[in-house]
Amino acid sequence: MPSFETQNLPVAVTQPKSLLLSPASRFRRLISDIQTQLGPNNGITASDAVRLSLQDLLENYQSDESAWQYCVFRDPSLTFTRNLIDRGNGNFNLILKGDLTETRYAWPSTTAPGPMQITQKANFHRDQVTYMADTLGLHKISNPDPREYAVSLHLYTPPNAAIEGCHVFDSETGKATHVTVYEYYSEHGRKRSS
Repeated sequence: MPSFETQNLPVAVTQPKSLLLSPASRFRRLISDIQTQLGPNNGITASDAVRLSLQDLLENYQSDESAWQYCVFRDPSLTFTRNLIDRGNGNFNLILKGDLTETRYAWPSTTAPGPMQITQKANFHRDQVTYMADTLGLHKISNPDPREYAVSLHLYTPPNAAIEGCHVFDSETGKATHVTVYEYYSEHGRKRSS
């Protein structure tokens, strides 16, 4: 693996100190800063000031594939793989590579089944951040490009889904199905054995 030296590079006066770090160090710093922001409670709410701080951290991170590729394992037979970086906690999605589409839905009616109502659809690109909370409805993240894979960092706070599972909704009927969270494909840069 190449070594990243920055001491001999010219640095602009306005360049943030974090950019003086190697790409791998910046990624590790991002994870560490997220842990620090979340503190011992590992949770935020839509109105919490910590949410803005976390969003700022994620928006100021510049993706560099060499920094995070060690923890990404693709499998062409799957639509996505879950690769655990830290047991901390996802209301935020940071796009590290490629493009993703977020489709938001209103909560479905519990008394009148029917198609779920789309409230917003937006495309996100590398280094952009999206935020979601239960108070904003439901969402689906998808890759609009069938030929190129996308990578996103999901920050789940609190980690309720990992502990209790979550609900998946049928967009045609609004029916919810409880599921346990899928196992991780890899953990901390090591592929799990099948």
